[in-house]
Amino acid sequence: MITVGLTGGIGSGKSEVARLLAGHGAVVVDADALAREAVAPGTPGLAAVVAEFGPEVLAADGSLDRAALGRVVFGDETRLAALEAIVHPYVGRRSAELMAAAAPGSVVVYDVPLLVEKGLQDGYDVVVVVDAGADVRLHRLVDRRGMPVEDAEARMATQASRDERLAVADEVVANDAGLDALARRVDDLWTVLAARAGSA
Repeated sequence: MITVGLTGGIGSGKSEVARLLAGHGAVVVDADALAREAVAPGTPGLAAVVAEFGPEVLAADGSLDRAALGRVVFGDETRLAALEAIVHPYVGRRSAELMAAAAPGSVVVYDVPLLVEKGLQDGYDVVVVVDAGADVRLHRLVDRRGMPVEDAEARMATQASRDERLAVADEVVANDAGLDALARRVDDLWTVLAARAGSA
């Protein structure tokens, strides 16, 4: 078994790479999905978030209003740390459970948006960075996700720089030439990862 830390800046296409790797047989652990599980309706996590941030972070149906919560914590390190203290222990436990359930020889891919920002690169056998230029990423965020330009630029500015990400990469997947090209590059990456897992 090998563990792979998969990361990339917002708009890089990291989630698509994770999906393609899962199609090859990788066990994908999505940190964002686990974070959503942690605060799903009826969970202790959601109750703790409401206790910490107030009922205004709830949607009308009682679920977490992620946009409202984002406005509270974005750019406020103290408030963000309080949220992480609620969510991260759950994510850590579930990640460990999923890894323990993986078969011998598996390629276990952790989709971790803030791998570089949190200094987590040494926790993985291989670090894969999905790379795209800032202009390409901005275009995707604005055109595909409908994010206002100012919001997209602000989100990008809070993340590690392209150079910082590339500095910790063992493998780089360029994603600047369309989905067909990306699929071919992920095919090549899978060949490398599967070989390493088989010899680990």
